[in-house]
Amino acid sequence: MDYKDIKKLMDDMGESKIDALEIEFPEGIKIKMKKNTEKEVVIAAPGNVIEASAPMTPPAVPEKKETSLVKSDKEEKLEDENLKIVKSPMVGTFYASSSPDKDPFVKVGDKVHKGQVLCIVEAMKLMNEIESEFDGEIVEVCVNNEDVVEYGTPLFKIK
Repeated sequence: MDYKDIKKLMDDMGESKIDALEIEFPEGIKIKMKKNTEKEVVIAAPGNVIEASAPMTPPAVPEKKETSLVKSDKEEKLEDENLKIVKSPMVGTFYASSSPDKDPFVKVGDKVHKGQVLCIVEAMKLMNEIESEFDGEIVEVCVNNEDVVEYGTPLFKIK
């Protein structure tokens, strides 16, 4: 069972009305979750036990934003340019460069090629290089260095 599966299970548990859940998989992995008490998540694999106590908060509900039916000139311009968006493939911390004292991998106006490293997203102490899926020019860097990003968060806009 990988991180995404565990995260999905926790999110589903947070949205459900049940207060406790215990699952044992054929591979020997055990998962226990409780909420509304001393929130505890326990994952046990054969031979080792990992315990983590953390509050299980329900997923954040995005704020409703008022939308107008009339598009601004800026919005129409963006749609006309057919921008391609590079999104975060995981939850983690966004880093624009390989270390704090180095220049960013890319900045607005840079030409990029498919496969070129654009940034790093750190997830669970692993540094994951995010590569461009497109050839083009960086139009916008959508997040700031060291921002926490969710799965699907737009990172770059490329034209």
